[in-house]
Amino acid sequence: MSESVLGNERPKDQFEWEKATEPPPLKRASLKRVAAASSIGTTIEFYDFFIFGTAAALVFPTIFFAKSDPNTALLQSFATFAVAFFARPVGAIVFGHYGDRIGRKRTLVWTLLIMGIATVGIGLLPGYATGAFGFFPGGIGIWAPTLLVAARFFQGFAVGGEWAGATLLTAEYAPVGKRGMMAMWPQLGPAFAFFLSSMTFLVFTQGNTTDADSFFMTIGWRVPFILSSLLVIVGLWIRLAVDETPVFKQAEKNLGQDPERKLPFLDAIKYQWKEILIAGGALASLFSLFYMGTSFLTSYATKQLGYSMPFVLSMGMIAAIVFGLSIAGSAMWSDKIGRRKVIMFSCALAIVWTLLLFPMLDSRITGLYVLGLMGTLVIFGIAYGPAGAALPEMFKARYRYTGAGLGYNLAGVLGGAIPPLIAARFVASGDSLYVGIMLAVLSTVSVLCAYLMVESKDYKMDAGVHTND
Repeated sequence: MSESVLGNERPKDQFEWEKATEPPPLKRASLKRVAAASSIGTTIEFYDFFIFGTAAALVFPTIFFAKSDPNTALLQSFATFAVAFFARPVGAIVFGHYGDRIGRKRTLVWTLLIMGIATVGIGLLPGYATGAFGFFPGGIGIWAPTLLVAARFFQGFAVGGEWAGATLLTAEYAPVGKRGMMAMWPQLGPAFAFFLSSMTFLVFTQGNTTDADSFFMTIGWRVPFILSSLLVIVGLWIRLAVDETPVFKQAEKNLGQDPERKLPFLDAIKYQWKEILIAGGALASLFSLFYMGTSFLTSYATKQLGYSMPFVLSMGMIAAIVFGLSIAGSAMWSDKIGRRKVIMFSCALAIVWTLLLFPMLDSRITGLYVLGLMGTLVIFGIAYGPAGAALPEMFKARYRYTGAGLGYNLAGVLGGAIPPLIAARFVASGDSLYVGIMLAVLSTVSVLCAYLMVESKDYKMDAGVHTND
């Protein structure tokens, strides 16, 4: 009889999970190729995501919401940023279905293409009252924010299918005892992307960026979006060279032997809905820290604290390096002590940190701003590192892509979409302290959900036969 999913016990009415055994060894070159394919993909996806977030903080209020007052324009801009988070669960369901049916590799090629097309489209989009590269010199009016929202939806749609596939690619190839370390590579994508996006915007920032006639506001902000097409070409080249995972190949052989097989989405909801909810709640805190620490603090530092954009972007590049180190360290740490303990530690730390964050920022002491930015991203990184292995380990192979994607993107809605919108309203009314309280409450919920997680670092990725007891 299976045990309860609560606490540290095994799932009830799910699977009789087995302890890990050594899989057939892969050549070192093959593992390097898998690591590169997963990392380059998430780097590109999050680069595209971050340049939108940076532009939403610095450019879009002026370009796409020119008819609104500054505070309302900023809120509208962050609302377009939030659209992607609501699109992500849709992407998780659609791409999860195909990832569980036709394979991880082919699905990941499509997520990369869709993200690239949507991102380049944003770079070519005329503004509300301004043209783009000589076309539509008077702007396109209400169509500008409408098309921006549509492109943002497709960005979120693609990312919703990207993360689960990239982590499965590494986790299902990983040697025993090193799944956290292998699944670290796609997790490093956001750190690489944050560095690249900050650097790219820094290079193309010239003069006073609040001046609507400056180079940056007319042309410069578009270049990072268009340059993403080069990254997509590199990513496709690497991904097409990777074989399908051995775990999926085996699962594909077994699918025909299951007469009750339904859609992966329905199976994931039927058999492991608790794991989806627990994963979403446990990771909600890290999402709130990440997007508050990147896009929202970029806006807050320039518009509320008065720091120059070059300074803020430079600090973002330095923070990205520290952020990446925290991801790598925590992922390898989780191979030793377990995923659950590391994630709980991060969420508990976040409760205290978020209450201190905005008083530190509002002191207007430069050193405390830098500490606040780096500390926020490091705490996020501690939880994010092991998450790349933890979520794939929670689900059975035949709907693992769908289940992991749903849990991850549910966390994105709870922690990445809603808090920045509420925070923007608090800041506009002068109540920045409430932002920290909101984040602390969310972190408390994540601690409780992390406690309910089942420790899975010793489980086989292909283990388990469904039981009816």
